Amino acid sequence: MRAVIWGPVAGCYPELYYYLAADVAIGGEANTYRGETLIIGGGIAGLVTALEMLDGGCSVVLVDRDSPERFGGLARWAFGGMALVGTSEQKRLKITDSPSLMLEDWIRFGELDPADQWPRAWAECYVEESNALVYQWLKSLGLKFMPAVNWVERGSSIKGNSVPRYHILWGAGRELTETLITRLLEHPRRDRLTLLHRHRVLTLDCAGGAVEGCSGIDEATEQAFAVRADHTVVATGGINGSVEQVHRHWPATWLPAPQIILNGAHPFSNGEIHADFARYGGRLTHLEHMWNYAAGIPHPQPHFEGHGLSLIPCKTGLWLSPDGELVGPAPMITGFDTREMCRQVAAHPYTWQVLNWKIAAKELAISGSEHNPRIVNHQLLRFLLDLMLGNDRLVRQMVDESTEFMTAQGMDELAGKMNQLTGENRIDARHLAEQVQAYDRTLTDPAERANHPGIQRILELRQWRGDRLRTCNLQRILDPKAGPLLAIRLHFISRKSLGGIQTDLQGRALAADGKPLIGLYAVGEAAGFGGGGASGKRSLEGTFLSGCILTARRAAAAILGAP
Repeated sequence: MRAVIWGPVAGCYPELYYYLAADVAIGGEANTYRGETLIIGGGIAGLVTALEMLDGGCSVVLVDRDSPERFGGLARWAFGGMALVGTSEQKRLKITDSPSLMLEDWIRFGELDPADQWPRAWAECYVEESNALVYQWLKSLGLKFMPAVNWVERGSSIKGNSVPRYHILWGAGRELTETLITRLLEHPRRDRLTLLHRHRVLTLDCAGGAVEGCSGIDEATEQAFAVRADHTVVATGGINGSVEQVHRHWPATWLPAPQIILNGAHPFSNGEIHADFARYGGRLTHLEHMWNYAAGIPHPQPHFEGHGLSLIPCKTGLWLSPDGELVGPAPMITGFDTREMCRQVAAHPYTWQVLNWKIAAKELAISGSEHNPRIVNHQLLRFLLDLMLGNDRLVRQMVDESTEFMTAQGMDELAGKMNQLTGENRIDARHLAEQVQAYDRTLTDPAERANHPGIQRILELRQWRGDRLRTCNLQRILDPKAGPLLAIRLHFISRKSLGGIQTDLQGRALAADGKPLIGLYAVGEAAGFGGGGASGKRSLEGTFLSGCILTARRAAAAILGAP
């Protein structure tokens, strides 16, 4: 039985350390399972693939390392946003969009290389087929989208989304996950499904030049197991669940990575199967392209070591370095260019947002289902009241639970608390007050704010009705009616891999020579959401859950149609 150890593999993806196979004894005789299709990974991509295969009459073995309670992977805690085109929600809001416009935005914003055959092919596939294969399919399952369509990733130096496309599922990722799991467990062909929870795959198994299954360990019993199948689908997620991998694949053109990076991905998405795939001569591409976030805090009730929460940071206020200087040079206003924001904050070990309670109640949000009960529970009226009146509940919860949130009545007190938290005397109260006063003056002076790029972006956001509800109207930080003052310490947080196993449009995993590896497929984030990097350097945002569904359904159709 082979186990996995660290080590470099010559000739593989540059600077990636892979997990190597080594012969060690684990348990006794391996339990062997057989099915027509093996799916490795129980996230959204794996669930959708399993459903499609059962619908097609195939027997399925689904191997998931996590417990039954956490079945569904990271999507269970996801926000549930999807970039979609040609929807009834867009039409209702009189948003004029088309697949050709979305593709133009996608390729430009992602800076996809013309030579990147498969990423570009998957980008074209997404814009043309996501309406039918994702949007309409989800609605056929009884899932619904919120009536508003959000306008995210508008672009900074490079133009992003030309129109609003970000659709949020009612019930968030939790309802999506539970819907798919229920359909899977209650499927008419449930007897053709073998579910193996807490089973860790260590190696892909090959014979005669074809992948014929996998081997691993049942972590509940510490017994070896093996699966034999005609087709193997890798649905294990990306590499960003390992902060070590994030450091290894840090963009070469950026300053060195901050020492502390929080983990906002699934800890089992650590690249183990990517490594084994490469050992068999598979092609990995664009692992340096990642979709991380600039505003993370340690999770107050962590699910695992290093677990972070990704904040949707406030737009009004100051974003400061550890020394209290403005982070830049580009404006730090969320909704325009997440990658550029990450590049700028990554130059610092941590950053600060300084604002007040009223701003936070209006603008602060946390990505994911866990902190969005109004969306999870379909509470439209309460959701709208939170938007209009302010979400004091969320701000109060964070102040009570998180060490990174602190309130104060004045600048001296606030600076003192900031220094106390870090154990460093880097924030000068007088200089902080001067920065805030200067910002407030600019907000209230029409001539000055006309020349302030950050404030102009806030005004641009407020022109779209959805953003106007969630963005303050030139709110001063030192407004005595808007207190208390608030400071939030933020860390860089990992999230998603934009690169991965290269696949063709059938989801077949490709070898270094560009030919398919017989019997092996990859879907979702493991495949870089298609082709080993469909988004390029930047995502239009919302292409991840939907990308999992799209790639899974395409791969399943190819397997079912295979001779």
